[in-house]
Amino acid sequence: MKVQKFSVADANLVRSPGQDGDIFVGNLVDEKNGGPITIGYGRYAANQSLTETMAVDDVMIIIEGRVSVSTSAGTLTAGPGEIVYMPKGEAVTITTEGEGALTIYVTYPHWAEAHDG
Repeated sequence: MKVQKFSVADANLVRSPGQDGDIFVGNLVDEKNGGPITIGYGRYAANQSLTETMAVDDVMIIIEGRVSVSTSAGTLTAGPGEIVYMPKGEAVTITTEGEGALTIYVTYPHWAEAHDG
């Protein structure tokens, strides 16, 4: 791989696997590129909720809007410029309110491989 720059316009946003809400993801770097991590954008429409047990370690950086992440330990809310770390094995519910949210994610290892396996 070489040094690369990306913007949201580079992402092919598709519905997040295993859910039917208005939550879309677009990988920009993943297992197809030979690197050890997956990097991409996520777009959440307003009033969406996604519950899953993390199959990988996931870092979510909020660019626009706000997201709430709930676990058995409580709920935290993050907005633009803030980062949420969700460790592998943690059961989380990610929700958006009013305006929805645009995020960047970095996962280790690759989330698509973990979902397929």
